[in-house]
Amino acid sequence: MSEYLYLLTLLLFFGTIALAFGMKYLAAVRQARSRVLVEDAYRELAEKAVEAQSKNASSLAAIEAEVSQIKTRLASIDEVLRAVE
Repeated sequence: MSEYLYLLTLLLFFGTIALAFGMKYLAAVRQARSRVLVEDAYRELAEKAVEAQSKNASSLAAIEAEVSQIKTRLASIDEVLRAVE
């Protein structure tokens, strides 16, 4: 009976050590996976920001073109009104 008790004690001791290292490894793997997911989310967010910025730049260019047309029209209207006075 003492042999079984001795082997059980050794098994519990080494099993506990193996379990601790296994849990540490598992935690490292999960942490690495979560980092990858977070980095992917940031990358996706950055891509969306770049797309939005390019859309905003094109919209701004269109608005600037329209404003310049309005300025030229306003200048011509101003000339006409000054000629009428």
